[in-house]
Amino acid sequence: MAQFERLQVFQSMSRSPNARLHAMAELGNGMAVARWSNAHDARDYLAPSHHTLSCYLAGGTGTFRREHPGNKGAPDKLCILPAEHQSAWIINGEIQLAHLYIEQEQFALGAVALLDREPRSLQLEEATFLEDAEQAALFRQLCTLDWQEPGERLLASSLAHQLLDHALLNQVGLRQGLRLKGGLAPLQRRRVREFIEQHLDTPLPLSQLAALCALSEYHFARMFHSSFGVPPHRYVLARRLARACQLLRQPQPSLSEVALACGFASASHFSNRFRQALGATPRQYRAAFG
Repeated sequence: MAQFERLQVFQSMSRSPNARLHAMAELGNGMAVARWSNAHDARDYLAPSHHTLSCYLAGGTGTFRREHPGNKGAPDKLCILPAEHQSAWIINGEIQLAHLYIEQEQFALGAVALLDREPRSLQLEEATFLEDAEQAALFRQLCTLDWQEPGERLLASSLAHQLLDHALLNQVGLRQGLRLKGGLAPLQRRRVREFIEQHLDTPLPLSQLAALCALSEYHFARMFHSSFGVPPHRYVLARRLARACQLLRQPQPSLSEVALACGFASASHFSNRFRQALGATPRQYRAAFG
């Protein structure tokens, strides 16, 4: 429940006397999901610190934003609610919907890994009642799973990552009029990113990464955080875990070999880190995708 306590959109729905929570789950890696129903209500979201993707599963034809009463929802309509946005909603009639909550750090990691762009140069574009058949189908598939069953929760996590990737590729634009200061130059950023990807199986001390950019460790760490949206050690860990997930979807190699290939000192260290991030052991992850 700790993550949900930080999710303002989730908390706003929870405070409603008319909204009903049907299911929720933390999916690891800064993402969580919830399925709701609501009726005859009004909800305001005031500058949440996280992104929210929502999909209407049923109803919604009487739902609209207060400032645009003529634009109504419907099944399979999507809403993109970026962090720091503000919106006020009126719900007439009944509605069933799913929410995917994405912390800004996970968005930043996706922007770097998928788009090779500085996260601060990008913005998730706000959208109300968007039509996107592929994204709606992913949401519906997500909602068929039992999120409390460990294996299916891992499958839900995979679908959540697909939804985030889809949003990054289709619903992200450049921030207008932004002057980037204090980060790594594009060539430095690409050099560091490629070096990390090529050496995930080896120790990657901060000094070695800083040397790639001819910077002190202190200045490199600050500039890395500005450009990547996360500190160097978190980025490296995230990339190691992403590589581990790829390897675990294959019947071979062994768990010990996966640990070594991803730069973990031991299988137990790997298992602990993996469980902290994804809420399951590597063995459970392999079984879920086997």
